[in-house]
Amino acid sequence: MAILKAMKSFHIQLSACLVIALLLSLSACERETYTSWNCENTAGDKLPMVLKKAQMQLQSKQLNYCGSLGDKSYFDSNCPAEIEKSQVTFIPSTGALLDQDNQLHCKAL
Repeated sequence: MAILKAMKSFHIQLSACLVIALLLSLSACERETYTSWNCENTAGDKLPMVLKKAQMQLQSKQLNYCGSLGDKSYFDSNCPAEIEKSQVTFIPSTGALLDQDNQLHCKAL
């Protein structure tokens, strides 16, 4: 009798743990991931930049992620066939951002 009660209690606890784990994993799917950066040009002007999912928000532009080659990530409003020709090249490890002819240095917040 005592063994049956212990097994029933264990089964209830296991079921509760599984339900909690399922709910936690589903709630994590709703979170949006983004990284904010402070970028500065050679003149000292500060420009905010946000990487959110597969998009970059820089000044008034919203750019799509086109792909990566090595440590460089490429962003453009309409990704070209050759991603190296994208409007923006970003190297997250160094914070270097090349926006057309402008060189920016970015730091993650």
